[in-house]
Amino acid sequence: MLTGWRYRIISSLGAVVLTVCAVLAANHPVAQSVFTTHVPLFNRLEVTVLTGRSLQWAVVLSVVAVAGSLLPLYKPRPRRILQTVFLTQQRVLAGGLALATLGYFKWSHRLPRATLAMTIGILVVVVPVWFVWIRRRPAGGSERALLVGDDLEQLEQVAPAIEGPVVGYLCPTSALSDSAARNNDPEAAITDGGVAIENGDPKPDRAAGSRDLERVLEAIETRGRLGVLDRLGGLSRLEDVLLEYDVDTAVLAFGRADRAEFFGALDACHRHGVNVQVHREYADSVLISKGDVGELVDVDIEPWDPLDHLFKRLFDVAFALAGLLVFAPVLGVIAATIKLDSPGPVFYNQDRTAGFGETFPVYKFRSMIPEGEDATPTADGDNDRITRVGRVLRRTHLDELPQLWSIFVGDMSVVGPRAAWIEEEVLLEEDAPAWRKRWFVKPGLTGLAQINDIKSTDPNAKLRYDLEYIRKQSFWFDVTIVIRQLWKVLEDVWGIVRSR
Repeated sequence: MLTGWRYRIISSLGAVVLTVCAVLAANHPVAQSVFTTHVPLFNRLEVTVLTGRSLQWAVVLSVVAVAGSLLPLYKPRPRRILQTVFLTQQRVLAGGLALATLGYFKWSHRLPRATLAMTIGILVVVVPVWFVWIRRRPAGGSERALLVGDDLEQLEQVAPAIEGPVVGYLCPTSALSDSAARNNDPEAAITDGGVAIENGDPKPDRAAGSRDLERVLEAIETRGRLGVLDRLGGLSRLEDVLLEYDVDTAVLAFGRADRAEFFGALDACHRHGVNVQVHREYADSVLISKGDVGELVDVDIEPWDPLDHLFKRLFDVAFALAGLLVFAPVLGVIAATIKLDSPGPVFYNQDRTAGFGETFPVYKFRSMIPEGEDATPTADGDNDRITRVGRVLRRTHLDELPQLWSIFVGDMSVVGPRAAWIEEEVLLEEDAPAWRKRWFVKPGLTGLAQINDIKSTDPNAKLRYDLEYIRKQSFWFDVTIVIRQLWKVLEDVWGIVRSR
């Protein structure tokens, strides 16, 4: 992978060359003839082929506008593929608007409309491909790695297993002081916030805290490969270091897979398209790529293929928008019925787990009496808090309609593991230790567990179906699950109608 000034020079030269080629291709008589004859909206234009000074101005202005709009992309930094594609396309379109605006005010340097449209159309396709290609990770090539964790012993254990250059490591100061204390090094123990202990009483002493920190760092630097690496700061600097050092792979070494730090680090790496590895002994809470061998295994933080991911998001938006429009009249009727049936609010909201342990509020039509909420999963037949209207809403799944908005804004997907209540997850993890593997995909309105009638009262079966979905997930698999879910809803509604 290209880095540093090599990346800046090659990426900018590539943008210039592609822009020049696009203008020349759009200005060709054959392209002009086909475009102004067969393309709607442009088929009324005349063929305009630029020559001489006019062509030179067209090339120069296009290069300045398009290559200039791509300026932020010339800096090497980790990005996901789709993020690179969308950002590049936005910048190319901005350059096209600049050319159109210049042509409007400066008639002598105006690009013909057909030429401008073809040029931008070509660049919207080829420039993103160029930027993705030059950032590809070569097979077997060395990648810049970063060690991240709060477990010093594990950091020292995994450091020798990393192949290629390591830019340094991130570790909280508290982990360094704990390590020093475990090694019975009173000189290296760091007090909290630079506090010296004198006669058993704490006394603020910034100089003492600074000296203690220096001693700990010196002690750390005498052990293993970790000792020759630079400590780049604490865990809070993760995103800054990923961007500053253009990191390719982050190796995580945490004492436990907690929601805040471990999954927070995974989330940061996912947002920036950085690969993640963990020691094989600590891979119980993550998805790992099949066929991995060796001490370090790759974490599959992006199980979706980029194209399937794009189709999935478009499907989510279309499904949610259509559902909100179709059921708009029904929403008011349901709200009125809930208010007439029992006292309490119309909607019920609850914080649930999203991807990588983040939380978001889920809204549903209230189907139970507000008092007496319990985190223990309970079957509907044994739950005496469910109201009369609530039983109908639950059986027909109409209580889930407000979640269409969560899908529309991107907090949820149509298909995925069902989002669990944060407090309920603590209980579910006790029965299913690998429960957190569900956090690697966006939660869904329905899923493989739901169409097989698996409830939260059976967490192991639910986890088994959710992990099966994660392994098989694709756009067409989602469509299959949605069709089966809609069929089940129709069966449930028909069952209610027949029973009455």
